[in-house]
Amino acid sequence: MSTAKYWIWLAGRKGLGGLGVNRILDHFGTPEAAFFADPEEYNLLEGLPAGASESLKDKSLDRAEQVLADCDRLLLQVLTRQDADYPNRLRQLPDAPAVLYIKGKLPRFDDEVAVAIVGSRGATEYGVGTAARFGLELTRRGALVISGIAQGIDTAALKGALQAGGPVVSVLGGGVDVPYPRENRFLYEDVAAAGALISEYPPGTENKGAHFPVRNRIISGLALGVLAVEAEEHSGTMITAHLAADQGRDVFAVPGPIDAPMSRGTNLLIQEGAQLVRDPGDILRCYEMYWPGRLRRGAPLPPECAQARVEEAVRAIPREEPPRQEKIDTKEKRAYISMREQPELFTDDERAILTAAAEGELTADEIIDRTQIPARRVLSALTMLQLNGYAEERPGRRFRALVLLKD
Repeated sequence: MSTAKYWIWLAGRKGLGGLGVNRILDHFGTPEAAFFADPEEYNLLEGLPAGASESLKDKSLDRAEQVLADCDRLLLQVLTRQDADYPNRLRQLPDAPAVLYIKGKLPRFDDEVAVAIVGSRGATEYGVGTAARFGLELTRRGALVISGIAQGIDTAALKGALQAGGPVVSVLGGGVDVPYPRENRFLYEDVAAAGALISEYPPGTENKGAHFPVRNRIISGLALGVLAVEAEEHSGTMITAHLAADQGRDVFAVPGPIDAPMSRGTNLLIQEGAQLVRDPGDILRCYEMYWPGRLRRGAPLPPECAQARVEEAVRAIPREEPPRQEKIDTKEKRAYISMREQPELFTDDERAILTAAAEGELTADEIIDRTQIPARRVLSALTMLQLNGYAEERPGRRFRALVLLKD
């Protein structure tokens, strides 16, 4: 624990992100060495975002020591990338989180057939029931279910897994002591009791929209495969599925009606190469040869029994209506937005990305190169721009601004 405060200090430097932390570690070797380095040496590091060097010169450990005290008080485990229990699946990512905060008992992920289940908060009855059934059967057959803990698909998948009596894991976009949404505060406790709540954000951190796209790389990174149950075409679920593919994870998707808004994303994933699945066995068959001692063979539950458990899992799950978004016809001239009249409409990162992508389609790497914004902040901003209808993803994972900014 003596070195944990230096990891927390490094993770808290503004503008670094996972990639920036890697650059620091490549140069100095350890967070402690980085902390005690001559401040002038920070200016020699290439590729650091603007402001990161100044943030590194702040040598106060007060915040880190306060975080450790909070973890002791809340009985939370602090896991850094140097610890033996840190999952290798995450450690191998180029933007692996420097620190994880855990409430509950952390599974040995590298020994688990972990499957992430993701999908829309505004899920349909079909989606909620499907997510609960997959959560139930995957867990009953020996897989470990991972999800967020939002309304809709996340909640249904977790409750289905809990109905099977197995451990579950939820990765959060805020502190593990800050339930969000408030309606799921009892589910927080159930997940922590049966498995673990995990976050890279210190206790007390509020859940913010920009945190969730960043959080999603951990959900996919901990899993062998990611299952998308329902999703709109431009959504956080799609970002998670694409992250999974980039990380070398399997991507599965549940098909739906071609004219159903909540199936547009999953149907598109299948068109892009995701494996179409109709039941949990389609996923398990991909892993049973490689994990024979982990997965349990056997017939699914009798339909009546399975249906009863699914109904119990989804009973009283609050469902959020999908937000109404202003549609922009990309075939017409793009709308101009005055920054003088609406200065608070976009963050600085979103403005820079919209400006960079105004002239043509760019990949995320090209946007990072042009804007010099850290990767995870670019991915976070792109997600919010897509969700709000200001940018779109085109074939080839290229992004285009749907609006033009003017002063």
